[in-house]
Amino acid sequence: MIEPGFQPPCSVLRGKLRSVSERTSLAWVPSILLSPASSPRSQADDTDDGPAPGTPGLPGSMGNPKSEDPEVPDREGLQRITGLSSGRSALIVAVLCYINLLNYMDRFTVAGVLPDIEQFFDIGDSSSGLIQTVFISSYMVLAPVFGYLGDRYNRKYLMCGGIAFWSLVTLGSSFIPRERFWLLLLTRGLVGVGEASYSTIAPTLIADLFVADQRSRMLSVFYFAIPVGSGLGYIAGSKVKDVAGDWHWALRVTPGLGVLAVLLLFLVVREPPRGAVERHSHSPPLNPTSWWEDLRALARNPSFILSSLGFTAVAFVTGSLALWAPAFLLRSRVVLGETPPCLPGDSCSSSDSLIFGLITCLTGVLGVGLGVEISRRLRRSNPRADPLVCAAGLLGSSPFLFLSLACARGSIVATYIFIFIGETLLSMNWAIVADILLYVVIPTRRSTAEAFQIVLSHLLGDAGSPYLIGLISDRLRQGWPPSFLSEFRALQFSLMLCAFMGALGGAAFLGAAIFIEGDRRRAQLHVQGLLREAGPADDRIVVPQRGRSTRVPVSSVLI
Repeated sequence: MIEPGFQPPCSVLRGKLRSVSERTSLAWVPSILLSPASSPRSQADDTDDGPAPGTPGLPGSMGNPKSEDPEVPDREGLQRITGLSSGRSALIVAVLCYINLLNYMDRFTVAGVLPDIEQFFDIGDSSSGLIQTVFISSYMVLAPVFGYLGDRYNRKYLMCGGIAFWSLVTLGSSFIPRERFWLLLLTRGLVGVGEASYSTIAPTLIADLFVADQRSRMLSVFYFAIPVGSGLGYIAGSKVKDVAGDWHWALRVTPGLGVLAVLLLFLVVREPPRGAVERHSHSPPLNPTSWWEDLRALARNPSFILSSLGFTAVAFVTGSLALWAPAFLLRSRVVLGETPPCLPGDSCSSSDSLIFGLITCLTGVLGVGLGVEISRRLRRSNPRADPLVCAAGLLGSSPFLFLSLACARGSIVATYIFIFIGETLLSMNWAIVADILLYVVIPTRRSTAEAFQIVLSHLLGDAGSPYLIGLISDRLRQGWPPSFLSEFRALQFSLMLCAFMGALGGAAFLGAAIFIEGDRRRAQLHVQGLLREAGPADDRIVVPQRGRSTRVPVSSVLI
């Protein structure tokens, strides 16, 4: 019997533990306790180190690069584990993609008719930016609530309820009179309920249906819907307004599609078991921990934190461009004399929302597909490929976005070319960031991790960036004589902040590349039952001894 506090010599203890491991089925004893690079704590997400990278047979082991994800089930294995055929799983992903597309289509329909909203409610740039800020703030605050619920309750019914509520509120926002601008802000805030109920949960369903390269491909399909839906929002908003002659009708398209989304969710989607596709057949099922334990583990996961900070920069840039790019392009055309100015009482006629929407769709498809394919190929030789590709995309997009702003007064064609390149590079990280989160976080806290990432990225990203850009633009105009040129220059200078934020995000992804291997390996070990977490007051581990288990302090075992 090993007494607590006793510190035997390393060689003696290692010999005893080797003999114990030969007589027991606890394979984690030699791999964790006897590894020269083992950590002095028996935790998964909370540790700073794990088993030696060269230990054969461990997930993510550099000693066996061909099997980074061991025991990857084939199609029959996945069907046996999830209870769903490959066709049904693909159909579920298609439904989730449709709803994701619809979410972003609704979000940017407002941006497509923003000049008309400004004229209708007689508001300035700062108030216009507040429309998006209120929505993102609500979405951000509610995300942790649905993240907590999504890790513990039926995800399908949570999404059905949230999307139904979102559809009703969006429809109601199209009937607000011109003297009730505050009511428009309120309804846009309530729309965040639906999006929070979906965005925090849907990626975790995909993670529970597929593994390894299959998961990466499905996530890339899922995240194609973000830029495509955003572009369709601009297109639908501007075209429906032109056909109906009233911008209010642009807000009445997505609610009807939302009803269809609820029906598809209810009839097609089934709840797969959490984390089952990633466990060994003999591994025990994972049980949820408390919300505070989840947050503490996530806060000690450097790959998750740094990739979330990088994604925050992406959110800042995309949030600013999504709302302000069509208005900026319209002002550029006015300054160049290609388009008449938008006067009070007139409908703002411009093709820029349509063109920018098409560019957003195309660059999104190219960027997401390009990022996933480059990352998949580089992963074979470099396990840090995912964060490095994200960093390259952000750092590469910054100079092109700056050039698009600088050239706007001289050539609108050059502006569109640079926007196209910049947005393509910016879109490379969407699916990769989601994949990073899913493989460095254990299944029972992934919805919480999605919620945490949403809060961080929106709190410091697109929750305030549209309003901040509008506020800077208004302040700059106060010191200049009123003119169409001053309106253009003020918005041009304020949008240049996006290039700087992109560079900061690229640096965060470079930092994530340092920790990505260890954090992924620890999450895999935990899912497979090879590594356990200890509570904050429990620094003991279980050592088998003569048919019994004895709890001893870690400090007495690892010297």
